[in-house]
Amino acid sequence: MSQHQSVAGGKQANPLLKSLVPLVVDAGIPIASYYVLSDGFGLSTVAALGWSSVVPAVRTLWDLVASRGVNGLALLMLIVNGVGLAMTVVSGDARLMMAKDSAVSSVVGIAILLSVRTQRPLMTSGLKPWVTKGSAEGNAAWDRLIAGSQPFRRVERRFSAIWGTVLLTECVLKVVGAYTLPVHTMVWLGTVLTVVAILLAMFVAGGSCAEPMEKMVKAEVERAAGAPQDGAGTVTPAAVVVGAGE
Repeated sequence: MSQHQSVAGGKQANPLLKSLVPLVVDAGIPIASYYVLSDGFGLSTVAALGWSSVVPAVRTLWDLVASRGVNGLALLMLIVNGVGLAMTVVSGDARLMMAKDSAVSSVVGIAILLSVRTQRPLMTSGLKPWVTKGSAEGNAAWDRLIAGSQPFRRVERRFSAIWGTVLLTECVLKVVGAYTLPVHTMVWLGTVLTVVAILLAMFVAGGSCAEPMEKMVKAEVERAAGAPQDGAGTVTPAAVVVGAGE
């Protein structure tokens, strides 16, 4: 394998690795801390649930502070987690605490669905680096396709629509489980539902949206490389809109 191929392979692995970090922090650590606090240290169910929510809340705040701009999804998660922590303090109902987790999915899911009709759907910030692999050529091709290709825009919106729909479905299942199953069961089952929902959204949205978009970006990069350029070294308008009719 050449050095160029090795570097390319590393770039492709980075988005996947980055996408797994929120899953570990927001799902793995909270569920583990819940059992450690409740079974290991004898905390009440409500207290254990409350303290296990601290890590994802801090992570969301850190993402917001560390970013150069305001990330709409990170800000939304910060607000929802803040409300959830407040509910931990004022509520003594463990089942309500479990239902609170479904509120996260519902609020985020609704926000994502509403953003589908905007110029920048909420899931686009995570989708773009995955599709372009972070390359300058890929980012430039993405920007041209967003500006000039309606099919590309439709697939971009569909990606967020799938995620929003899956999260709302997860919300309904969690609410039903919170009030029909034992709390101790729902603690782990709720996490299982979250993981399944994320994997399902990744599989469906990835296959029907991300993969076609990768192909469109790759084709646009190749077209731009062979397109005539003006004196400033930029791609001519003909190359910018070439993907619009696909």
